This record gives sequence, structure tokens and C-alpha cells, in this order.
Amino acid sequence: MRRRSSLTLLLTLLPTLALAQVQVRTPLPAVSEPLREVPASVRAQPLSQGEVTHQVTLAAPAGEAAVTVRSVQPVSVVGQYRIAFAALDVDGDGFISRAEAQANPTLADEFNALDVKRRGTLDRADLAGWLID
Repeated sequence: MRRRSSLTLLLTLLPTLALAQVQVRTPLPAVSEPLREVPASVRAQPLSQGEVTHQVTLAAPAGEAAVTVRSVQPVSVVGQYRIAFAALDVDGDGFISRAEAQANPTLADEFNALDVKRRGTLDRADLAGWLID
């Protein structure tokens, strides 16, 4: 009889014990704030300056605010965006390798964005807007 009452007690308390283990967490509200420490490679420009070149509003689930993403044309360009291809193509193979691009810090920083074919090299067509020769 004692065994049966222990089993009944256990079955009675099991749901209560299971609920005690569940912790309900209320999500914290989202907070947006500017960067506290801006890396040296990032230029600051007020969003009110420069021309908006593209804009898209992202749909949001019911009860949440939609998000609008805009790209803004910078009011000034920092960096050396004009290069002499032949001067950087040290081995004369008709391509600028990642190693050769290191001679121009701006080109080295932009290398991955320009290498759209993912070859690890850039040709004259890849650098059409950069060339002075």
C-alpha cells in the first residue's frame, strides 16, 4: 500500500515539478545607439548630408515596426581611387594580384569588393573606374 501511495504522490507532483523547471523569459526591448568607439577606417557623415541613392522598406511581422534601409552617396571620397595599372602589375601578367594591390592601401581595402569573379586577381575591366593609364 505504501508503494502505491508513493507512486500516486509522485504522479500528482510531477506536473508541479515540471512547471518549476520552466523559466519564462521576457525579451528585453531592442535598443539602438550610435557606435561608442568608431574604428579609424570608418568615416562619419550625418545622414542628412548626401543624396539618397536607394531605399527599401523591409516588411515586419504584425506588431513590429517596419525598417527602412537607405544608401547615401557620400559627400566626399577619402582614399586614392585612381591608379596606374602598369605600375601595380609588377610581374606584367595583365592582372593585379592581392599581393600587388597592397602597394595601394585603398585598393587593398576594396580588393574583395572589386574581385567580383573571385579569382584573387583584378584585370583592367574590374578596375575601369580606377584607371589613369
